[in-house]
Amino acid sequence: MKAASLSNIKRELKEKTHSELLEYCLSLARFKKENKELLTYIIFEKDNEQGFVDLIKEDIDEAISSIASYSPYMIKKQLRKILKEIKKNIRFSKNKETEVQLLLHFIKSLKQLPHPHKIGTNIKTGEKIYIPFMKYETSISNMFGQQVKMIRKAIDKLEEDLQFDYTQLLNEILD
Repeated sequence: MKAASLSNIKRELKEKTHSELLEYCLSLARFKKENKELLTYIIFEKDNEQGFVDLIKEDIDEAISSIASYSPYMIKKQLRKILKEIKKNIRFSKNKETEVQLLLHFIKSLKQLPHPHKIGTNIKTGEKIYIPFMKYETSISNMFGQQVKMIRKAIDKLEEDLQFDYTQLLNEILD
């Protein structure tokens, strides 16, 4: 079966009653998890964008803290999974500021992720420290670089005062 065009669907939906539209929405929500998540965002989170961003940041922190003890292969796999969730939430929001905030938080967390098997020694104190994961894993540093490019593109689409603020935050993370 070939899917109808969006304009055809829109025209047909205009002719449906309120109860039929409600039934369609509920059947979409039952059909696929992502549809249910999108409806949840639209109904409950859209009016409180900052609360939505804070909730996603908490999820990012929780997910990244849980992967710190995995093998390098599993860490890469889990980071890709976290990034996929972030991108999905960005698609739901369609807000460039939300995109910048979430991706900045992700790369900040990624930069601080310690390598589970690489331990160094602090020269001044003699304490053992974990070396950042990105120094030893090319794929993670490539992922980091791609997200920085995406952040820069999203920053360019923001208002001038926000561009300045977020560019400073990005430069702080990169230093």
